[in-house]
Amino acid sequence: MPAIVVLGAQWGDEGKGKATDQLGAVTDYVVKFNGGNNAGHTVVVGDEKYALHLLPSGILTPGVTPIIGNGVVIDLEVLFQEIEALESRGVDTSRLRISASAHVIPSYNRTMDKVSERFLGSRQIGTTGRGIGPSYADKMNRVGIRIQDLFDESILRQKVEGALVVKNHLLAKIYNRAAASVDAVTEELLSYADRVRPMVTDCSLDLNNALDRGEMVVFEAGQATMLDVDHGTYPFVTSSSCTAGGAATGSGVGPTRLDRIVGVAKAYITRVGEGPFPTELFDDDGERLRQVGHEYGTTTGRPRRCGWYDAVVSRYSARINGLTDLVITKLDVLTGWEKIPVCVAYDVDGERFDEMPPSQTQFHHAKPIYEYVDGWSEDITGVRTFEDLPINAQRYIEYLEEISDCRISSVGVGPDREATIIRTPLA
Repeated sequence: MPAIVVLGAQWGDEGKGKATDQLGAVTDYVVKFNGGNNAGHTVVVGDEKYALHLLPSGILTPGVTPIIGNGVVIDLEVLFQEIEALESRGVDTSRLRISASAHVIPSYNRTMDKVSERFLGSRQIGTTGRGIGPSYADKMNRVGIRIQDLFDESILRQKVEGALVVKNHLLAKIYNRAAASVDAVTEELLSYADRVRPMVTDCSLDLNNALDRGEMVVFEAGQATMLDVDHGTYPFVTSSSCTAGGAATGSGVGPTRLDRIVGVAKAYITRVGEGPFPTELFDDDGERLRQVGHEYGTTTGRPRRCGWYDAVVSRYSARINGLTDLVITKLDVLTGWEKIPVCVAYDVDGERFDEMPPSQTQFHHAKPIYEYVDGWSEDITGVRTFEDLPINAQRYIEYLEEISDCRISSVGVGPDREATIIRTPLA
């Protein structure tokens, strides 16, 4: 059985959770390998809607072992809130496993995130204020706290003290905030030790053993390609590796073991937070996409910025990740437009770019070059085969496939788990 990576091919919120959930019937493990509770997956099962933030979407499928990998930063309070919320609705979470090497988000990093963002003023990045960035910075600065540290009080206290040496000076002298207490932070983190201990595992060993046994592993990315800290629209990005390479580093599974790389993209495109967005709409079409597509953040509730499909972004994502497949979601949202614009290239100060401009300045000034595809008016939410789609909807998908340089394996036509047209099975 294969190892499959499922990741966002745009700026996030593409429907990755649904794509991962569709593999649940044949999946043995689902691994979240990056990010924290700054992103969310919404999965609809029948009449039930589940909003997941830290937990892999595979937790909703009986028999699947969900794993939070070493590349994730974990807010323990949020983790157990999510677990309790699911259990109250009858979802079994007992199979959840967490890498001993995953980093935790201490309370002082949530404070640092909020005050530093406010301090930037007009230069704000647009973070969620949940401590994600500061915790990744601590990881790289080697002052981070890992899950395994919760089980050694002496080590934990030393690490908290080490992290707060500089942070308390910043909080008190730069941001005019109260310094964090070493005792209070240590006690808070220790309070989770007994609850999290049964979940802790060697993520790398478990997953490699599973692949050796021929079991199927799905690697589920948080955020998306254009928010990747290396390959996204830096500095308006997240703090982790959201691309296919992050699946290897964030789980301890070598890249040669990854069989398929599946990118998920909406039939249009959205973005939350600051940063350049060439096809962004500020007119009635943009508001219509937002309302019909319910484009509000799963985690923050913020209205998403909406625009037409950007094939330059899709081709870039296909190249960066080595995509083998593309999943298109929310095709139904485009029903009713007479003509649907698709961005095929950029104009930057009179120069045409068919591929991603090499500099952030050029991308910031990029203007979309559109081609137009005939739309359709028929309701497609009940369609389950490609041939039953209106002919113009079929042509739209075929056109996106051609200009995105990647096979489109499935098409989402509604929010429900079953509202998907399978063209090429992913497993």
